[in-house]
Amino acid sequence: MRRIRNRVIIWTTLRGRIKLSVTLMLLVMMVLVFGYRLPSESVSTQWSLPLSGKVIAIDAGHGGPDGGAVSREGVVEKDVNLAVALYLRDYLQEAGALVVMTRETDTDLADSGTKGYSKRKTEDLVRRAQALNARQVDLFLTIHMNSIPSPRWSGAQAFYTENHPDNAALAALVQDEIRKNLANTDRVAKPVDKTVYLLKMMKVPSALVELGFLSNPEEARNLSQPSYQQKLAATVYQGILRYLSGEKAPASALPEL
Repeated sequence: MRRIRNRVIIWTTLRGRIKLSVTLMLLVMMVLVFGYRLPSESVSTQWSLPLSGKVIAIDAGHGGPDGGAVSREGVVEKDVNLAVALYLRDYLQEAGALVVMTRETDTDLADSGTKGYSKRKTEDLVRRAQALNARQVDLFLTIHMNSIPSPRWSGAQAFYTENHPDNAALAALVQDEIRKNLANTDRVAKPVDKTVYLLKMMKVPSALVELGFLSNPEEARNLSQPSYQQKLAATVYQGILRYLSGEKAPASALPEL
């Protein structure tokens, strides 16, 4: 017995075939358009991460047995340095940077068996410099607080050494942000001699930022507040961003020649 195969025959007019062809062409165009737009989304992501590919080293000054300066109310420099450095790390990472920290806890880098404050301090600084120079970083910043016998002085200031041609520009851009955002000083970025060990040892653009005076009671209270610490970190971040974008240092933030 012969099986009868079912056949489906579609009759269409010339007009129908034209419509079908147009529909197929539209589908092909949609695939091409959406496929073309995908790379632009990647480009948009890159633009939203302005520090992508940059390696930035941040040093929270002091740590462990070395507390640094202490205010009359007991605000300890090493704690404020670390808090600001961690906020700064977060801002930089959100912008796409890889951040290298010399410390992320209350510790130093000296061996546990090293005795004596002076020996530990020296060993700590040497270890920090070695660890940083072992990494291929693009920029280095060390965070500190200031303190002098008189309670009169306040305000933040960026410092630099002249062993790298870009140090002055980096410090000046950070100082310009300090003057605009904190509005607590009219100081300019200031060169220091090569006794600042970490700055002397770094081979990349570097600066030291003293973000306030713990010897000034009002400023010390501000420095102990998380909201102010975040503001300080955001200020330094903006200076770094301007420098890495290639912006020139404003003459108003540099010392007069």
